[in-house]
Amino acid sequence: MHEVILSGDGSYTAYSVEYEEHYHSTRDGALKESLLKHVHPAFKIKQHLEEINILDICFGLGFNTLATIYYHKKNLLSSKLNIYSPELDASLVKLLVDFTYPKEFDELKHIVFKLCESGKYEDENLHVELFIGDAREYIKKFKNKFDIVYQDAFSPKKNHALWTKEYFRDIENSMRKDGVLTTYSMALATRLALYENGFNIYINSGEGFRDATVASLSELREFLHVDMQHKISCNPDVKSLRD
Repeated sequence: MHEVILSGDGSYTAYSVEYEEHYHSTRDGALKESLLKHVHPAFKIKQHLEEINILDICFGLGFNTLATIYYHKKNLLSSKLNIYSPELDASLVKLLVDFTYPKEFDELKHIVFKLCESGKYEDENLHVELFIGDAREYIKKFKNKFDIVYQDAFSPKKNHALWTKEYFRDIENSMRKDGVLTTYSMALATRLALYENGFNIYINSGEGFRDATVASLSELREFLHVDMQHKISCNPDVKSLRD
């Protein structure tokens, strides 16, 4: 059901036969995508916190969670990290003990092994919880919890349920009012679904990767703001995805 693929930055990703998509952009690279489209923009805003609560949608190959821990250790941050991640594919998780991760994750392999074994890992500064099951149901148990959400499900064309207006309403309920969401998706329908739930929309751009999206319930100064009213007026027929 999964084929291992070498991506553009030299790290490996996988291709899902079921969803007919790669887990990462093969052009940008698996490690680069996690760091530059998710971890860096989120921590640019939130790394000052003493405790950081993160929702990682979906766990997949574990890159976003591992890249977060790698960044945290590399930058000698003293904050407590709490990472919660749902994953529907239990068979995939079992295979991760043998996956070829980039050398940057060498010191983190014991975390992968523990998550594959019990679904949890904990030490003095880190708590990771891996939930096997439906992400839509999982996120409903949280309210005003998350400082950061990594929205990294398969694309709207392949995984409709994790990109709808109703889904993002549940995501909004699970986040703190100054929380930030990151996603690779630049689709107007995705941005509209976020905007309709009170999110401000921003562009995450930089060298070495294609533009991505940052969304926040509060105003941000660190990223270029997207005028959604102008986008809507220029695209009057656009609609957000619905359940």
